[in-house]
Amino acid sequence: MRRLSLFTVARLCRPFLKHKVLKFFTVTVIICFTLSIYHLQHRPIQAKRYVKSLPNYAWLKRSGQRSNQNDDRACVYPVLDPYSPEMMSFFEKPSPVECWIDEDWVYIENGTFRFSETALRKYGPDIECSYRTITRGKTDFEVERGPRVPFKDGDPLKTDFAVVRCYGRFWKKFETILSGISFRPHLHARYKPSMLLDSSMGFNVLMFGFDSVSRMTWIRNLRKSYDYFTKELGGIVLEGYNIVGDGTPQALLPILTGHTEWELPEARRGKPNAKHVDGFPWVWNEFKKLGYVTQWGEDMSHVGTFQMRMLGFKDPPTDHYLRPFFLEGEYYYEKSNCFGAIPTHTHMMNWGRDMFLMYKDKPKFSFLFHSKYSHGHTSQLQVADDDLLEFLQWLEKGRYLDDTILILMSDHGARFTSVRDSVQGKLEERMPFFSFRFPKKFIEKYPKAYANVKKNSKILTTPFDIHETFIDMINHTGTGVADIRRRGVSLFKEIPKSRTCAHAQIEAHWCTCLNWEKVDKVDKNVQKAISAVIQKLNSIIESQSHVCHKLELGIVSQVVRYSGAKEALLQFKESADRDGRLPDFSDNMAMSEILYQINLSTKPGNGHFEATVHHTVQSDNFTVYDKEISRLNKYGNQPHCVAGKLPHLRPYCYCKEQLSR
Repeated sequence: MRRLSLFTVARLCRPFLKHKVLKFFTVTVIICFTLSIYHLQHRPIQAKRYVKSLPNYAWLKRSGQRSNQNDDRACVYPVLDPYSPEMMSFFEKPSPVECWIDEDWVYIENGTFRFSETALRKYGPDIECSYRTITRGKTDFEVERGPRVPFKDGDPLKTDFAVVRCYGRFWKKFETILSGISFRPHLHARYKPSMLLDSSMGFNVLMFGFDSVSRMTWIRNLRKSYDYFTKELGGIVLEGYNIVGDGTPQALLPILTGHTEWELPEARRGKPNAKHVDGFPWVWNEFKKLGYVTQWGEDMSHVGTFQMRMLGFKDPPTDHYLRPFFLEGEYYYEKSNCFGAIPTHTHMMNWGRDMFLMYKDKPKFSFLFHSKYSHGHTSQLQVADDDLLEFLQWLEKGRYLDDTILILMSDHGARFTSVRDSVQGKLEERMPFFSFRFPKKFIEKYPKAYANVKKNSKILTTPFDIHETFIDMINHTGTGVADIRRRGVSLFKEIPKSRTCAHAQIEAHWCTCLNWEKVDKVDKNVQKAISAVIQKLNSIIESQSHVCHKLELGIVSQVVRYSGAKEALLQFKESADRDGRLPDFSDNMAMSEILYQINLSTKPGNGHFEATVHHTVQSDNFTVYDKEISRLNKYGNQPHCVAGKLPHLRPYCYCKEQLSR
């Protein structure tokens, strides 16, 4: 916006200054207008961002519009404003994490116990410490604790995790749980240069993520580290990254296995013939075949990605596996966000540092995923910004990024918080943060692949593409143009602009490329669609009708209809394929099918759901698929009667016992 002076405005209004009454009025308006412009131009940067972004935000209020009508991409995803007033009303400044002590007496450094100099000064050089090893038990749901063993400063860490207890003078006592990377000779001996394929790129992979963070929320809550990552490190953010299903498993399984949960062997608790997830084609096993040392860890063990609904792993999935630490350690931070003096997120970052210290010259695949601050919260993640920034700076200054492909990411946006009830919040759920940073060595050796990633950052991408990119790191097949007839494509190949949600096998329920229009709730087809949703919900819990209450319709808050089929018919009628599908359109949807997306509540229990209904016009059938139903609010203890044995029913079941309480 060009700065306006009082003189400039007065000159423009000169014709109005001839009449006395108009003169007074005009001068008043000039002064007020000029002061307003001055105020906007000198407000803090957040206000400037809002004023600048008003045109982009306006599309949310106009059904069916996108920010760039001249875009030649088949999928034109929405351009959102992270600082829109509507979204900012859901966010606030959280209190910093305050740990119960200022400094731990003992810490881990490169696989070694070290005593704090501060503790030695305060509590004497004769501090006596002992530890108990913490290792994984026979399953993913138990740990084994070793006998108590005394140790001194400089002694090696025998296992990755240990509970330590120390006594000092003045009857002072210290106890906490520590994590590190213990020295394992066989892992150091695993890698041999001959193991790498000639076509292997040979770079380390470090993927660090936070749960439930949209691209917009990452910018809001992690501003310092985001700026450093994008501006100083040259990170590339995937602006068109779109989820392919509901929840963390539907985000991570395509990344780590290349398949959806439904395509993999049955692993859900309570399902016939369910098995552990060890048999899934995990991508870290492919890296391990090349001699890589592998690491996987997430917090909040009670809602583990592969343990909450699934049977988990029978054997440890990676060389270094964090789950036993949190199974044991969550006792120590039940009422806080700390292990001793260290916040949980910093502990996880430190465990990642230790991986790079221990295996400095060995190839590594590391994936760390933190949930506590962002799972079910909108603002708490801000407390991790400074520490993430420091972690990135440590990686860069230590030159660990010289041969490492760094990925910062999330699985999806907010699902259960109030922000999800907004129009933009709905879109943000479907557009999580995902980004890459490549080292200089990579850019010099694979300039075309790097250029393609930058181009593809503006194109529709999915978790399946991330998996294919990992496979391409292991066995690089060149650049060129990606075959979008395949569900997943490597980001090292150029993705054509003609790619649609249909190509990527993204159901309409999740696709952010589609234009929807509001429709009247009293429309007879809308009423049939609403009935189809209620019938579907009850069919899901029908086998447990003896414990789950039958659901009835509560309130219908919104109904929208996909308008693309009508637009396509008018614009591309002559180019329709023989099977009635339209090529190069954003959903590739059959002309005879109409989609409704319905937000409603159910009773009892006030469950909030969003469901997509497929109306086949010719047969007048209304169909709802399990994968296109989203639970929008927390269910708490309502499904307690099925939570243990049939956890997949938790979003839908309201236990009959609830009514008698």
